[in-house]
Amino acid sequence: MNDDIETRPVLLATNPFLRKKTKIVEKEDLKDVKELLPMMFETMYKAGGIGLAAPQVGIGLRFFVIDLMQNNQSEKIVIINPEVIEKSEELESYKEGCLSFPDQYSDVIRPEKIKINYMDINGSRQEMEADGLLARCIQHETDHLDGILFVDHISSLKRNIIMRKIIKEQKRHR
Repeated sequence: MNDDIETRPVLLATNPFLRKKTKIVEKEDLKDVKELLPMMFETMYKAGGIGLAAPQVGIGLRFFVIDLMQNNQSEKIVIINPEVIEKSEELESYKEGCLSFPDQYSDVIRPEKIKINYMDINGSRQEMEADGLLARCIQHETDHLDGILFVDHISSLKRNIIMRKIIKEQKRHR
């Protein structure tokens, strides 16, 4: 972590901004996105996450950052305007969390493998195949860009329990 880089607070689940669809990043927006990246990564690291979507820090643009920190090696990934073009029929359940839902986790079923189309930070179109944790993270963060939260993938009973805990915690910190 770098204390010289400014961070932003992560919006909590009850914030209506998280339910808004984001705007496509145009080539003329890339300079702004590049300038936001150090803040995005630093905010994610400080919060202890492995992925952070722009709307989670109040930015209505269609991009996110990921760093799975596998084998203690940082591998920063920036995904702009993602579009899932293939999903495997094999599904996988995994206990997911979200920086907008501190300390809340639930099993979420998602496709095990995906293929996406996206724009890189230089404005070039790319294609990526992903499986395992990377595929899950990409799907989770892409959902954020569409105003979908991980609790939308679980039963209403579990979702209500988690939302009540978040609201209770917010009231406690006021």
